[in-house]
Amino acid sequence: MKLCYIRDMNPEVIKYPVGIQSFPKLIEGGFAYVDKTRFIKSIAENEAFYFLSRPRRFGKSLLLSTLHAFFEGRRELFKGLAIDSMDVDWTPNPVLHFDFNASDYKKENGLEALLDQQLREHEEFYEINRQYSEPAQRFRQLIRSAFEKTGRKVVILIDEYDKPLLGLEDNEELYERYQSTLKGFFGNLKSMDAFIRVAFLTGVARFNRVSIFSDINNLKDISLVDRFSDICGWTEEEMVDSFKSGIENLARKRKEDFDTTLREMRRYYDGYLFTPEGSRLYNPYSVLRALDDERISPFWFATGTPTFLARRIKNMGTFPPDLNGRKCTEKSLMTIGISDRNPVPLMFQTGYLTIGSYNPETQLYQLQFPNYEVEIGFYEDILGQYAPIVYAPDSPFQFSDFKEDLYEGRIDDFMRRLEALFKDLPREDHCESSYRAITYLLTVLCGTLSIAEHHSYRGRSDLEVQTSRFVYLFEFKYNRSVREAMEQIHSRDYAGHLAVDPRQVFLIGVNYMENRESRALQYVIEKL
Repeated sequence: MKLCYIRDMNPEVIKYPVGIQSFPKLIEGGFAYVDKTRFIKSIAENEAFYFLSRPRRFGKSLLLSTLHAFFEGRRELFKGLAIDSMDVDWTPNPVLHFDFNASDYKKENGLEALLDQQLREHEEFYEINRQYSEPAQRFRQLIRSAFEKTGRKVVILIDEYDKPLLGLEDNEELYERYQSTLKGFFGNLKSMDAFIRVAFLTGVARFNRVSIFSDINNLKDISLVDRFSDICGWTEEEMVDSFKSGIENLARKRKEDFDTTLREMRRYYDGYLFTPEGSRLYNPYSVLRALDDERISPFWFATGTPTFLARRIKNMGTFPPDLNGRKCTEKSLMTIGISDRNPVPLMFQTGYLTIGSYNPETQLYQLQFPNYEVEIGFYEDILGQYAPIVYAPDSPFQFSDFKEDLYEGRIDDFMRRLEALFKDLPREDHCESSYRAITYLLTVLCGTLSIAEHHSYRGRSDLEVQTSRFVYLFEFKYNRSVREAMEQIHSRDYAGHLAVDPRQVFLIGVNYMENRESRALQYVIEKL
């Protein structure tokens, strides 16, 4: 079955809809579309109130635009798509579509201004004589009036409902006010149930039910429902079937065969799993950018870094690799609040962690980074929180220098450079966990294979860093002794598994020293 739908154009010259979130624009413009319309029948016939949590840039806005066109009865746009051959009701319904994406919510009245603008547009369309000033009351009047003027139940689409709240963890007063406004606004979904055919809300995060959704007991969360697992995102079958010629073109550009390019795309963009029995999914935005730009690069992460998440992780002293492999219950994964100190649920909902496995006996999910694009991008942002100087244009601490040191076996130069970086850190930003984190992040971002707490039969070394020609085994101490660190490497035989490794092996004992007056990085290096 051909999954990619292209109207009136040569399929060998595909127009990639990078950044296009309007279904009519995509279809009428002859852009490629991976057909997801098979999900519409179930949504339309059940006449329920739905909530879907997915990461940003994953197709949520396009999904709502597609639903908008369907419920308006614009059948001509769906010619040749899956829903076109299904037995469904194409009678138009009034559609109230609210998009919370485009606003600066850190402004004092950012949410109120956006609601006023979008409510006014709907009120003018239905020629409503406004009787109220509060957004919740205006929404209530709008729903009733749209029903009365058309004689048809209303369809309500809410895109990125949580955008006003994300990133406001430093402004609790504004957060609480916005939360109260949204709670009243969305409360109409329950009180006006008799006038609503379908409601569909999307967002990144599912906030605690005691807040926004506490009164909406008719909201069906399909975020972890298997049959909706790939309603957004692409399976590998969909991607290859839809864009085989594009992948072939990318392979030619990279001077490699099709399978090699596909493996690299899989490493960068695949790996999202939203339900235990679902399919692993590719990030659509990154795939489209890679095929359109003819290069593989971390596109998704570059569209907006999760600074508030990285800041929270740094402030908690969480060692970055410890995030990989965390175990959580379903309840903890799907609810968050501004006061929650655990960053893992929000990392899952925002796409920085995904389901690695699920144990039905314990009912625990084990999480992992979905792919290389996300892992590396997230580590870059965390390093930016610890040591922003490494990203300054005129910084004396360039990745290229650290990388050359590791790949050329200049471990002494690497350690001297690292010590200078530590001495440059602001005094209030240092602690034992931050030193370990910075060392680990630097080695990972230099492109090495970096294994934190490498297991051996006698224990776990702090860090093992591998390149094609060298292996570096680190043991860290804090205000102790480098000799103590090196003695531990030997006494526990941390390097035993490297005895027959053909690469040059370096053992590095490290001690981070600091007091009120000074800071130093002491180290001793031995060759195996």
